[in-house]
Amino acid sequence: MTYLIDANVLIEAKNKYYHMDFCPAFWDWLLRCSAGGQIYSIKNVYDELINGNDELKDWALKNRPLFLPVSEVQTQQNLASIVQYVAQQQAQVPMSVGAMDEFLRGADAWLIAKAMTMGSTIVTHERLDVRCKKKFLIPNICAQFNVPYINTFDLLLALNASFILAA
Repeated sequence: MTYLIDANVLIEAKNKYYHMDFCPAFWDWLLRCSAGGQIYSIKNVYDELINGNDELKDWALKNRPLFLPVSEVQTQQNLASIVQYVAQQQAQVPMSVGAMDEFLRGADAWLIAKAMTMGSTIVTHERLDVRCKKKFLIPNICAQFNVPYINTFDLLLALNASFILAA
């Protein structure tokens, strides 16, 4: 099983519970899992991260192989299906003005398209909310396309992560 990580997972980890200064093991673990073919993200997430000006930008720049390209034909075709679905939803459901543009401008649609191509599970902190009308959520779109998704903590459990303090 491969996992594709949403930008919000990395941003929240850096800002909250796995800050790079006090939990470098989390970041090392991500890289080990990536080297082992289990965890990746995509170029579009990389692009979002390097637009910042913090240690996460520096980490992303140093670890470019973690971020996969999305240029292959199958991912492009999957993206087209996602765009078509989102456009239909925007027309049929009273979504907030700009919800579709916001969704398509970011990495989320590409992340789902790449997961469809690879048969991967997406790791995100977004939650399924079929009543949400102000934005398109990754889990809502994943549900439509049968793409599995989990949060960071379920990922840690699934891959038996263990961050042990060495004395």
